[in-house]
Parts: sequence; structure tokens; C-alpha cells
Amino acid sequence: MAQPEEMWQCQTTNCGYTYDPDRGDRKGKLPKGVKFEDIPHSWRCPVCGGSKKCFRSLTGVSFE
Repeated sequence: MAQPEEMWQCQTTNCGYTYDPDRGDRKGKLPKGVKFEDIPHSWRCPVCGGSKKCFRSLTGVSFE
């Protein structure tokens, strides 16, 4: 599991959904503590279906 300082939120530019590693994504079967960069590329936004490329870090950290 990631350290708290390594975990940050990412928001999709399509619909505004925010992925929060502290919560994970039940619908996408991602448990709590999964860092955004560790999410499989096949994962999609549970709201709009956007790919990981549609997300931007809310902290300014680059993950690409």
C-alpha cells in the first residue's frame, strides 16, 4: 500500500469525477490505497467511462 504522501487525487476532465486513493473505486474493483499510477490502463471512469488519459492530478504531480 502506498504511503499517504504518495497518494493524491486525480480528476477527469470529462465529467469531474475525482479518483481518491483513500476510497478506491468499488464499481471498478479497486481497493482503498491504490495509487492512480498503479491503476490498470483498462480501468475507466465509473461515471463517464473516460480512460486514464482523461484524468489530471489535483496536486500538479505528473503521472504520465
